[in-house]
Amino acid sequence: MIEPHNRSASLLRGVLLFTNFFLIIAALYHLKPASRSIFISSLGADYLPYVWIATALALAITIGLYHHLIARFSRFHVVLGSCAIVIAVLFLFYPLVSDSGFVQAFAFYIFVDMFSVIMVEQFWSLTNTTFSTSEGKRWYGLIATGGLAGGVAGGSASSLLISRTGLETMDLLLVAAGIIGLLVCLTLLMGRLGLYHERPGVRNHREVTSRDWRAILQHRYLLIIAAILLLAQVAEPLIEYQFMKVIEENIVGRDARTAYLGAFFSVMSAVAIGINLLITPLVHRWFGVMAGLFAQPVAVMIGSLWYMSQATLQAGAFLKIADRGLSYSINRASKELLYVPIEPLLMFRAKAWIDMFGYRMFKVLGSLLILLLTQWLPWTISAAELGWLVLGVCLVWMLALTHLGREYKGILARAAAIRAPA
Repeated sequence: MIEPHNRSASLLRGVLLFTNFFLIIAALYHLKPASRSIFISSLGADYLPYVWIATALALAITIGLYHHLIARFSRFHVVLGSCAIVIAVLFLFYPLVSDSGFVQAFAFYIFVDMFSVIMVEQFWSLTNTTFSTSEGKRWYGLIATGGLAGGVAGGSASSLLISRTGLETMDLLLVAAGIIGLLVCLTLLMGRLGLYHERPGVRNHREVTSRDWRAILQHRYLLIIAAILLLAQVAEPLIEYQFMKVIEENIVGRDARTAYLGAFFSVMSAVAIGINLLITPLVHRWFGVMAGLFAQPVAVMIGSLWYMSQATLQAGAFLKIADRGLSYSINRASKELLYVPIEPLLMFRAKAWIDMFGYRMFKVLGSLLILLLTQWLPWTISAAELGWLVLGVCLVWMLALTHLGREYKGILARAAAIRAPA
């Protein structure tokens, strides 16, 4: 067993966790193109808001069960158990999705989205318990880049497997199961080496965790942060719907859509890596955190105007990258810096509420808006005309950022005063 506290062990742990996250996202980016393509072929893009709402409800139930398991068993064993369940379910779905029935396509889409949330959450949950704060500052950038690299590799591999080898969309399920099998082996190796040694942390108290939402409502700065993050979650399903509609209309055939989506996700991850490495540090150094936060809504507005003028495949792809590519890169880095001046316990309480509850509820809100405007009202609008709603969300988003900038300066000043020697 390797002693987990020395420098060489930290290096080895960082590299292996990079590989671990790489494999998780590589598997996901074999399943995402397959699930989206199967869904569009079986049900059509107009049913996407329904499956997003169903996914939010399923996650609300599953996350509660997952946290119950975490309380009773070690995170290490929960990870291994989750991987075993995912592999079994993929083998179960393999013969079912070939029929492309309504129920199978709907259920498989939900499963893939749940996979992405649970596997990523449990990865960071286990990782956060094995690093100290100082080690995390050194290694988390490398580890997070492993996920983006996994997106590039997984997306391009899934596209090549469909377009060049003669494999069909459902065959990607077996490829993903094989990747998760490698993940199990790597996890067992890390456990055997003692690299998943958990550090003790601050104990949570019941009277604190029961008031997560009040921590935000009573703190103006946190309330504005919550507003901008949740506005982004309202825009996300609107943009996803527009993107999937243009794919449905311009690419014919399930396997052709799968190959395109795989290649697209690879490009999007590559863009996110490039922005993370080349642009984000320069923007933060020259213009500050707030400029980094403005980048996503400005890019989304530009993409929306292009999409509204001509709803082409290129415009839809640009809009999607403007949203998710920047969300995974400069927006995420800037967002995390907003929390640095906040007292740690308050910060964790606020993040838990926003990430675990707010994100899902506001994505449901975005899905309901799509259904209302495109299907339920007596008068309906097209996917391109949804761009007006996206523009409106972005304007409110940027207005909130303007208010946040003033609050951020005040918070930094107070934090500096607290840390200054008497």
